[in-house]
Amino acid sequence: MAAKFPTDRFDQVPDDLDRIGAHRAPRPKGYGWIWVAWCAVAVVVIVGLGALGIFAINGTLNVKLPFASGSASSSPTSTPTPTPTITPAVNPALNLIVLNGTDRTGLAADATTTLKAAGWQNITPANASSTDVKKTTVYYGDPKNRAAALAVSQELAGAPIQETQDFAASGADITVVLGLDYVPTHE
Repeated sequence: MAAKFPTDRFDQVPDDLDRIGAHRAPRPKGYGWIWVAWCAVAVVVIVGLGALGIFAINGTLNVKLPFASGSASSSPTSTPTPTPTITPAVNPALNLIVLNGTDRTGLAADATTTLKAAGWQNITPANASSTDVKKTTVYYGDPKNRAAALAVSQELAGAPIQETQDFAASGADITVVLGLDYVPTHE
């Protein structure tokens, strides 16, 4: 049984004091919406990254080709036949993107199988934003990757190679755009 003490000054709380509990002040208005906003941002980021990952895994990631103007007559320009002083060399540490620039399904997967059999390891197949590419071309951005681009070209029936910065944003060291001239080898 609790002892009863006489009333003192601590038992009389002023009316203008809006405290709840011993030391808590009321929360400011709108405080709960800050957490809702942070949670909404986190959900959007997580769902976006997940969708990109699924598209990349399924090979349905469409990459905008910088040279495609939407007309059927546009075709990529290529460099002349490479000089014989550079020896083709497979570098499995490089990242490759293989883009299907046609409306035929499975070409990127077929080329990926061919390149993996040749020793390439980091390959991402995807669809290009244009489906009317006429000629298969191998693109590289850094001149030191020219020998590797030649090695990819050899595996793809001698496709022309071209040095360009058009695909630098993709993060790939070498980008292969498959055209209507590509003949599948694993059908």
